[in-house]
Amino acid sequence: MRTALVTAVAGAVVAFLLGLLTFGVQATVHPHDIPLAVVAPPPIAERVRAADSAEVDIRTATADEARTLLADKEVYGVLEISPGQATIRLNPAVNPSGTQVAQQVLTGVAQGAGLPVKTETQAVSAAERTAPLAASALLWVGGMVAGLLFVVLKGRRHRLLAALTTAVLVEGVVVGLLAWWGVTFTTEAMTFMLAVAVSFALLQAGLFKHLGIRAMGVLGLLYLMAPAVAGQVPELLNPAYKAVLWSWTPFRFSTEGLRSLMYDSSISTEWWVFGGIALVGLVLLAMKKAELAGKEAQPDRADGVVDVGVDQADGLPRAERQHTA
Repeated sequence: MRTALVTAVAGAVVAFLLGLLTFGVQATVHPHDIPLAVVAPPPIAERVRAADSAEVDIRTATADEARTLLADKEVYGVLEISPGQATIRLNPAVNPSGTQVAQQVLTGVAQGAGLPVKTETQAVSAAERTAPLAASALLWVGGMVAGLLFVVLKGRRHRLLAALTTAVLVEGVVVGLLAWWGVTFTTEAMTFMLAVAVSFALLQAGLFKHLGIRAMGVLGLLYLMAPAVAGQVPELLNPAYKAVLWSWTPFRFSTEGLRSLMYDSSISTEWWVFGGIALVGLVLLAMKKAELAGKEAQPDRADGVVDVGVDQADGLPRAERQHTA
């Protein structure tokens, strides 16, 4: 009876946590303070600024300022208004969710002003939009499965070599898959992807070393909840999810960094993040495996047989022989 109750409650708790940390992210998506820029003559710019709301943050700028903001990904879209024409400029290195919202809002602003709308942006295929998040997830899964099998097969030596080899092979598989789907990468993007694969594999190997198969409770949960968050822009997330999940998940940094490098944008923070993750993994691998709390190791005899108190005279336990004497 007790076992049945405990297992039922455990299942309900897990379902609640997974729902809260995965589907809850998407169920509570709502735009707020989406940064946009508008280039327009002063009278029109003031009318556009009046369209500002809690959902969007519209700022006016010169043409050069607006394009710099867009290149630096500080705004998700730019609307340039000239006599008789409105042009929307988008950056493919920006998260597609943010780009989609920006295009919808800016199109509405231009149409409200009675102007024809033209959109200028680099063509991006469905595979290219999917590639950054897909690559991040596959690199994590590949390292996780390899680390789990290392534990199941009772691997003891060469754990570091196994992690590094896994990283190289998994990255090769991911690059091959994406190339098959028509996605190509710059050399810097492939180097960054290798850094992500190595850091993931080292961290996972370190956790498996100390926690064994129980590490799946941590690694599996991270995989289930992180992609749902990493695929969104912070201005679409509920503030609680933004603070608790988006702010630190490694999938966010790998996805954003890879997307930027696919379109020749520079990154810096992402390199430091994955360098730190790799360092943590190396430290875990270098540490000796901790003994279970409260458990003292019993020294074995040289022949590997543990003494259980058997009397050599008659092969019976000593306590039993004394009872029958």
